[in-house]
Amino acid sequence: MDFNSSSPFPEGVISFLDTDLYKLTMQCAVLKYFPKVEVTYAFKNRTPEKKLSREAFLWLQTQINKLGNIALSNDELRFLQSTCKYLNKPYLDFLKDFRLNPREQVVASFTAETDTGSASDIGEVDLKIKGLWVETILYEIPLLALTSEAYFKFMDTDWTYDGQEEKALGKGMRLLEAGCIVSEFGTRRRRDYHTQALVFRGLVKAKKEGEAKGLPGQISGTSNVHLAMRFGIPPIGTVAHEWFMGVAAITGNYESATKAALSYWVGCFGEGVLGIALTDTFGTPIFLRAFNEPIGELPKPALSDSTNVSETSGDITSGSTKTFAEVFTGVRQDSGDPANFVNVMREFYDKAGITTKKTIVFSDSLNIDTCLEYKKISEDAGFNCSFGVGTFFTNDFIHLETGLKSTPLNIVIKLSSAAGNQAIKISDNIGKNTGDQETVKKVKKELGYEEKDWSLGDEAHRWEK
Repeated sequence: MDFNSSSPFPEGVISFLDTDLYKLTMQCAVLKYFPKVEVTYAFKNRTPEKKLSREAFLWLQTQINKLGNIALSNDELRFLQSTCKYLNKPYLDFLKDFRLNPREQVVASFTAETDTGSASDIGEVDLKIKGLWVETILYEIPLLALTSEAYFKFMDTDWTYDGQEEKALGKGMRLLEAGCIVSEFGTRRRRDYHTQALVFRGLVKAKKEGEAKGLPGQISGTSNVHLAMRFGIPPIGTVAHEWFMGVAAITGNYESATKAALSYWVGCFGEGVLGIALTDTFGTPIFLRAFNEPIGELPKPALSDSTNVSETSGDITSGSTKTFAEVFTGVRQDSGDPANFVNVMREFYDKAGITTKKTIVFSDSLNIDTCLEYKKISEDAGFNCSFGVGTFFTNDFIHLETGLKSTPLNIVIKLSSAAGNQAIKISDNIGKNTGDQETVKKVKKELGYEEKDWSLGDEAHRWEK
């Protein structure tokens, strides 16, 4: 397919694979271990001043319902089979017949500030998701992308696509010249699909120019599986907070939940496969306790015929004496102070006697300057590093009339319960706490969590500069 600004693509979500890779990897693991678990998800707008009109909400509701019409195509299945070999055959067989059912599983509501019944009424949108985890796990990314698209289609409209491809090319070249390894992570808060396609076209041009010039950096891939398939670029991603949140809620034991979640992950994919671990779900210090433990016995599948270990890629050995920290390639930093995180990880690996050079993936509100800063800090500490850059790529616009920044929404959808228990996230920054506040307080006390508030972690204003 060709992407150009004079021929915009259809609105909304147009492909089953128009999502982030880690939703598929987590769905694969959920199918193996938790196929019957019921969950709920909750929506939060961290920029509450950005509201929708009734007209925008009705468009959003229509687009959500259309998700039920999308299925995995034969070409998409073949792409997953050939490219994502860690996705086992039982999971891919499951996807062949899988359909989302938004009319039954998603409740979208609109509360007008002043309800006149008019299409122009302004109000707050809420999204609630309920159903089997293995079925509802794929809603998060398209619902966030559609909500962002609705806002910039109906509310903030003083912008054009002009220059998006060139801007992405320029950003890509600067990062490549600086030796950065970069992936595009911008699906969930993109302005719309067409913007993301233009941006990725610019990044692919940067990749080709960089290779021709022998630049030290690399455009390593995209989290969006559909764009990876269309452009012949690797899809990038491993796991999200949702996995740790869900396992903790299901087991009800936050002391052991992180180790359990890591064990399930290794049990599904093998040692060293999809080996970038996310550290901050319940705070990095709590994570590192489990990360330093031996893998030991791996959990058995929920259904003996749902996945066969021999059908997964990776070397899966139950009873391994290796620690998770030894087996995993590295870690992802997604909240809190990155410089402090690098120091913590250096101290951790040194104390553990791990001399293999590990990787830190940075993914929290990045731009060119922060990538360059974190690259130097990481390399000085003896780490490889890479960067998952999202909103800076796919929602970077200015208002035509004023020349001021057209600020993206900061919206999230998080797991709110699993197996009837509250699901929470604490993170390394108080601004990213999510879930039932009483449960958050209880778990913090139980785990001995030390409160952290990073000065640059203001969630309501993070993209205004």
